Amino acid sequence: MPAGLVGPAGSRSARSRLTAVAVLTLACALTLSACGSDDSDGSDKGGDKVKGDVRTIKDATGASVKVPAAPQRVVALSEMDLDTALALGVQPVGLTAGRGQKGAPEYLADKAKDIDVVGAVTGPDIEKVVAAKPDVILAGQIADGQVLKQLRTVAPTVVTIGKDKSWKSALDLTGEVLNKQSAAKAFLAGYDKRLDEVKKSLGDKAGSTVSVARYSAKGTAVMQQGVFISDVLKDLGFKRPGLQNKKGAGHSTPLSDEDIQQIDADWLFIGTLASKGKDANVFGELKKKPAYRQLDAVKGGHVTEIDGSKWTSLGGSLAAMSVLEDIQQAMGK
Repeated sequence: MPAGLVGPAGSRSARSRLTAVAVLTLACALTLSACGSDDSDGSDKGGDKVKGDVRTIKDATGASVKVPAAPQRVVALSEMDLDTALALGVQPVGLTAGRGQKGAPEYLADKAKDIDVVGAVTGPDIEKVVAAKPDVILAGQIADGQVLKQLRTVAPTVVTIGKDKSWKSALDLTGEVLNKQSAAKAFLAGYDKRLDEVKKSLGDKAGSTVSVARYSAKGTAVMQQGVFISDVLKDLGFKRPGLQNKKGAGHSTPLSDEDIQQIDADWLFIGTLASKGKDANVFGELKKKPAYRQLDAVKGGHVTEIDGSKWTSLGGSLAAMSVLEDIQQAMGK
């Protein structure tokens, strides 16, 4: 047999080796494990996935990312990313389920009903992200370097939420990523105008203390500083009681029934992440507890049941505007 040629058995062996190489190459692309990519500077990652005109932006971590001039297929990997994209008139092709949700947060459910779920609060499903064929990925506050590496093999990936978790900063940055800067500025102007209107409608209630809490099967949790709702309440000039004036260790701070007095204020806004299911049902149990019934806000009739997916989750532009409406309805003249 001539040199360089192989018989049937050799052909099968060669084909097996080629198949193995192909599988290894695909695995490398998906996991970036031991494949020579350390992503040390985080800059321009995913830029090789962009076709046509590109722009370079700096994400919330300071990394430079090349993104399409006009993104067409956007994947939103946080509740705030989904909210912000919709506020800017962009319909994502993929979203991650909200806290306590199987899909989008309840307040966005109608707007997002046709968007595929590609992950959860715990993280994205890379295979589903790939299937969505995004040309840009809004990565929210993902800090896991390995996950970011995987996402950047799929499409340009932008961390949109900074350490301060400011929805306004996220709106500004996302507007830049999606080439919707004018829409972002217009939304903020509309928010400021509505803010002034709500302040005026509050009258002498403007200086009230306001408490925000969430209830679930695990018990009561209070929202402290450094989260979305506290920023909105600060914009309105409200005071917060007790530990709600301090920054919490996490997104919310659990309280025991014995310590439920911590959620008392002139006005109390409390709810669950879902209007249906076990958390919604156990909220009725909270109302029966003597400690809850003794709260001044409860006795004074100043309790408003809220959509926790809007008030006590990551929030966003549409959530902020909707919260203003809720407050005016509950407290306005």
